[in-house]
Formats: sequence, C-alpha cells, structure tokens
Amino acid sequence: MSQYGHIVLTLSDVLLPSEKLYPNSTPSTSEGLPWDVEYDLRLIGCELIQTAGLLLKLPQTAVATGQVLFHRYFYSSSFIRRRMEVVAMACTILAAKVEENARRVRDVVNVFHHIKQVRSGSIIQPLLIDQAYVDKKKEVINAEQRLLRELGFCVYVKHPHKMIAMYLKVLEKERENDLVQTSWNYMNDSLRTDIFLRFTPETIACACIDLAARTLQIPLPKTPPWYLIFGAKPEEVHYIMISIIRLYQHRPRSVEEIEKILNTFREKREDERKKLRSDFGSNSPAQQPSTEISITSTMVSSSTPPIIAQPSPPPPGKKGQQKDFVTLPVLFYSAPVITTTTTTTTTTTTDEIIDITTITNGTTSKKPDTTSSRESSTVKNHRHRHRRKRSSSQSRSSSRSVSRSSSHRSQKKKKNSHRTVSRSRSSSRKRHRHQKDKHQHNNHTSNNHHKEDKKRQSRSSSRDD
Repeated sequence: MSQYGHIVLTLSDVLLPSEKLYPNSTPSTSEGLPWDVEYDLRLIGCELIQTAGLLLKLPQTAVATGQVLFHRYFYSSSFIRRRMEVVAMACTILAAKVEENARRVRDVVNVFHHIKQVRSGSIIQPLLIDQAYVDKKKEVINAEQRLLRELGFCVYVKHPHKMIAMYLKVLEKERENDLVQTSWNYMNDSLRTDIFLRFTPETIACACIDLAARTLQIPLPKTPPWYLIFGAKPEEVHYIMISIIRLYQHRPRSVEEIEKILNTFREKREDERKKLRSDFGSNSPAQQPSTEISITSTMVSSSTPPIIAQPSPPPPGKKGQQKDFVTLPVLFYSAPVITTTTTTTTTTTTDEIIDITTITNGTTSKKPDTTSSRESSTVKNHRHRHRRKRSSSQSRSSSRSVSRSSSHRSQKKKKNSHRTVSRSRSSSRKRHRHQKDKHQHNNHTSNNHHKEDKKRQSRSSSRDD
C-alpha cells in the first residue's frame, strides 16, 4: 500500500512540489478513482465551504483558508478513505480558528445539514440532538485532528486580496470599480481549483487582473506585458486564466452520482481487505507440538525403561506380608541420599541392578539380588539418619520458640511492672499536691477570718468611745 502525508510546507514556501500534483498520480487516482471524479469532488467541497462561510458570517479570508486547506489535505489523503463532507466541516472549523473567527462545532454541523436539505429539495427540519448527532460531532473533531497531523500543523495561507488593490493602484486603475470587482470575483472563484497550491499569490493576482481587463475590454500595457514588473511569468499567467475559464464551462456530476461511484470503490477496497485477512489466516503457521525435555537424574522419559532397584526382603517377624519396596535412588528427597545411591549404582553392572520381566496393572515381577539388600540397608540407614536430624531440628526449634516465648513474657512482665510503679508514683504525687493545695487554702481562709474579726473588734471599740 502506498504511503501518504509526506508533504513538507514552510512559511516561506507554501506550494506543493510538482510531483505531488496532477497530472502525476494523486492518492485518489492511485486507488483507481478517475481524475474527473476527483475534480468534481474538489469543486463540490469548495462550494460547500463557500456556502457555509456565508451562512456562518465568516470573512472571505477564512473561507479562502478553508478551501486551500481542503485542497492540501486531499493531496495527502484519498477521497475513498475519507468522506468529503466531513473533511469540509473540519476545514471550515479550522480556518475559522486560524483567522480568529472561531465557530462552534454544533453551528457548523447544523449549517451543513441545512445545505444538504436545500440541495436535495427535502423538507427543511432542524437537526435532532441524538446519538447520530453525537457521532457526527465526534467524527468532525477527529477529522480536524487528522487534518492537522497530515498538514504537519502548517495552516498558513498567503492571500492575494490586498495584492489586487495594490497592483491596480500601481496601474492607476483603482477607480474603475468594475475592474476591481471582476478581478476580486475571479480570484474567489479560482479558490475552487488547485492553483493556490501551484503558483504564488502574486502570480494569481496578476492573472485575475489580466483576465478581468480582457473580459471588460480595458487596455493594459502588452509590450512588454505589464505583469513582468511584479515577477509573474507569461506561461504561468496563461495557465491560471485557462483554469479559471474552465471552471465556468465545466458542469460537475450530482452528489448522488458521485456517492455511488465512491461506494463502489469503497466496497471493492473492503473486499480486498477481507481477502487479505482470509489469506493471512489460512497461511498462518500451525502450532508447534510441545516437546518434552527429559532431564537425567530427575525425570524418566517414556522411550527408555525406568531403572528400578530390587526390593529388599521383608522385615523379620512379619512373614507372609510381602510388599514390593521399590527403591528409586533418583527420586529421594534429601541431597546426601541421592549422591550416595548414585555412587553405588555406578559401581555395579546393569545386569546386577535390574531385571524387569513384566509390568502389569502397576505390579512388577523382579528377581532377587544380594546387592539390592545392601542398597536398601544403606537407604534405610540414611532415611533413619535424616529422620533423626529432622526430629532433632524440630526439637531445637521448639525449645528455641519456648525460650523466646518465656523471655518475651518476662520482658512483658517487667514492662507492666514498670508501668504500674510509674502510675503509682504519679498518683501519689498528685495526691500530695492536692493535699498541699488544700492545706494552703485552709490557712488562707483562716487568716482572712482572723483579720475580719480584728476589724470588727476595732469598730466596736470605736463606737463605744
């Protein structure tokens, strides 16, 4: 699949390279869409942006910016992949933001819905705020983000509106209103084509003025051509004039017809994608069978017979109870047992180790051997030693836990006793302070009473006198 979106734009050069422009292959034509259908789609999309700008009361610079962004985007993406109407909404919103006349997404969606109803001739009804409206709004917002990514956030557009007035002033034709208005109209109509991606704004302004002068039969200097002083070339001016005249002679297809053509290409693309998915699923590698790794001295593989030592004779005093004690040196739990048994089995021969005749229903018939009794005795000794070690370790751990618990209890007791002593001391201090305060209070009250008595006595003596 071809890659798109490799267009480099800078503030000094906002033109696209000739390799990306028609008659070379565009993203839409590379996917099979004819150029005339793409040309009609560009015309319809720019007309939608122009009508929406009038209904939204946007300035002409914002409308021109939206149309130029529309042409730029579809030279980096395909009409088959992206819907023209949604991209036109996104270009209108983004151009309004660039020219500092922002409009709400809801207003733009409502205006495009109204234009669609008017063009189809249906009854004009307001757009309901339902799930379809929410989905359309999200789609427009995503299209705006995609537009910014594809253009690399370079949305600068240099407009030739001021240049037309300046050039006519240099030619001393600024007072001829018909020439000024016709030149302005040609420039606005030329925004429906891709000449703003091919030529500089100065050249476009010169071509619009020259075409308006020829239409109104107003003489301008021709020997040499007047636009040479502004840096325009004759072949470029002629190309722009021919493309503008072609606009008025071309009749685009209806929107319904173009939608049918696009739907056929979209269905074909979906069928190709399904075929690719089915082919990829059928050619996917099968799952590899899981392999079993046999490790020596730990696992026994199914291809080789297991090595089983001979059983030891039954213990004395229990005759008649014969059980097959199968000793597997490999599968013992303790490390020292494994090492000793492997050393013993390596010294003996294979004929002395094992002789298995049949294995049926989990029972094995074996021949007795003297070496197996020695091995079983050593194994028993090692088992007994291992058990004794485990029991001794358990007893040690239990004694340690008991000693730890006793020490912990003694420490707890000491802490509790210390707390009780400190509490008793604090309570005794509080009592002593309380008694002292009480004694002082009593002394103070007694002194007060004594003073009052003295005063009374002195008053009584003075009265007697």
